[in-house]
Amino acid sequence: MKPLQQEQAQNPLMLIVMGVCGAGKSRMASRLAAELPATFIEADDFHTIENKTIMTAGGALTDTQRQPWLQAVADAAQRALDQSGNTVVIACSALRRIYRDQFRKTLPGVRFIHLTADRHIIAKRLARRRDHFVGEALLDSQLAVLEALDRDEEGAQFDMSVEFDTVFEQALRSVHAWSAAHAANQKS
Repeated sequence: MKPLQQEQAQNPLMLIVMGVCGAGKSRMASRLAAELPATFIEADDFHTIENKTIMTAGGALTDTQRQPWLQAVADAAQRALDQSGNTVVIACSALRRIYRDQFRKTLPGVRFIHLTADRHIIAKRLARRRDHFVGEALLDSQLAVLEALDRDEEGAQFDMSVEFDTVFEQALRSVHAWSAAHAANQKS
């Protein structure tokens, strides 16, 4: 077992890879989960049919429509942690501070990996999407409500405008540092 995998097994983390649609959340979260190893949760799987219908038509969800979805994702993550004891990595937009606060209430110690890129880069990615209910029509509304991590929120921001593998290695180093800090806190 690799040293990072040993740390993860002994000191599981709760990680949320966040950002607007098309930023690369699912790709980053699933790759982190495979590398650590960890349990991967795709937040999009927890949307109701009604929410998916709204978003497929290009409509943005309200905070009221998002709240039960966010709670379902947080509950699934807590169940996964309880069942496996492994780190859990979630791909979820988590666009606003109030959404991240909701996660913190259910998942104490959660850390965020915020993926960003210029609008035109993300729009090009979304234009190529064929197998997802969220498309380019939602990008501007998500950018409008996006709130970057505040200084008091545990996490890091990464620019997805560069090669994916480079960003992945940076994110993995952050996870390693968080895991080591978490382990030190558990011992004290």
